[in-house]
Amino acid sequence: MTATIDQGLVDRAVRAEPEATAELLAQLRPGLVRYCRARLGRVGGAYTTADDVAQEVCLALLRALPRYRDQGRPFSAFVYAIAAHKVTDAQRAAVRDPATAPVERLAEISDAAPGPEQQAVRTDLARRLSGLLGRLPEQQREIVVLRVAAGLTAEEVGVIVGLTAAAVRVAQSRALARLRTLAGDTLGEVAA
Repeated sequence: MTATIDQGLVDRAVRAEPEATAELLAQLRPGLVRYCRARLGRVGGAYTTADDVAQEVCLALLRALPRYRDQGRPFSAFVYAIAAHKVTDAQRAAVRDPATAPVERLAEISDAAPGPEQQAVRTDLARRLSGLLGRLPEQQREIVVLRVAAGLTAEEVGVIVGLTAAAVRVAQSRALARLRTLAGDTLGEVAA
């Protein structure tokens, strides 16, 4: 789980202190990557697009930091609002241009990555999970992604989605119960 970001660190990063800015990004990036991966999924068995979008979020955050002003809301609300916009932009771009760039040349070195069978199983599982998430109402889906994938607290998510922390917990509980019902035993199956 992501710990709440220290406001002193945020303030120093807003003042463009290089060490504070680097530390802030180091703390935020893992959660942003998980958030983008959960929202965008895999393309061609890899998370390249989601990771690229997470990098764009970090760059947008760097550009926006000088304009950030503490308004009594968690800093994560500011960060994940940027992330939500970048994810939406990436989804729109994917709809406009669904083709992926061809690979010009294959690497000549061996790869330690999982083999084709493991990748196929992981891709299938990711596809199933994405399909299940897609069957949830938008707000429940966003709550699950922010709480589970990005690791935000109920209070932070509440600020982002406009609910109380208690309402976020209730919505998350209902969403997870709905996912369990929808999933049944299908996620535990192994195709023969």
